[in-house]
Amino acid sequence: MSARSNALPPVVDRATWEKDLAALRVREKAATRELDAIAAQRRRLPMVEMPDYVLEGEDGPVRLVDIFGDHPQLIVYSHMWQEDAEWQCPGCTGFTSQFTRLAGLEKFDARFVIVTQGPIDEALAYQRKVGNTMTWYSTSDSTFGSDIGAPPNGGFAVNVFLRDSNGTVYRTWHTSGRGTEQLSYLFGLVDLLPYGRQEEWQDSPEGWPQSPTYSRWATPQEIAAAYGDSDR
Repeated sequence: MSARSNALPPVVDRATWEKDLAALRVREKAATRELDAIAAQRRRLPMVEMPDYVLEGEDGPVRLVDIFGDHPQLIVYSHMWQEDAEWQCPGCTGFTSQFTRLAGLEKFDARFVIVTQGPIDEALAYQRKVGNTMTWYSTSDSTFGSDIGAPPNGGFAVNVFLRDSNGTVYRTWHTSGRGTEQLSYLFGLVDLLPYGRQEEWQDSPEGWPQSPTYSRWATPQEIAAAYGDSDR
């Protein structure tokens, strides 16, 4: 069933609508306060010291400590990579395509980059093909990816690192799976819609449009057609 079906929420008068919205707002505000409390706990997490890894960037080998640039904080998205695949993970490709203007992070003393297990020349070619604007690095000749939860032919991950004044790098936070959703503006917008994500696992009213999980996600080919290098 498509979103253009006849499934509709009940129609009520304005007073009833405002009453129900106010009841929902109580839960929304409670969730906001809980997210604030979670962030406060995250800021109090201990951290673990990292070795002096060397990755590959567009201009050659680069130490992990130097990927921070002028900033003490670094977010790393580990992009899934399948050897010899023409199109890489659609979830990773779609997720990272959302981040096109990251200069605002500099105001908060941080960078956000992609690290993948693919060889750097192949990774950069894929970056151009799908029009990704983030900075990419390769860990194909390093254990860095495996050590942060993203081994070869493995899953994706988000990790956060802190560099101290002596140049020592520490790992402060990690997540994977649906833990990455908090970074996606797409799902935040979609979850506001009456029909939501329209995926079968979601709790929706009877008759609401629903389809298999992932089936509405943009494919790498669609992302490449929309944003990719026209000269590819």
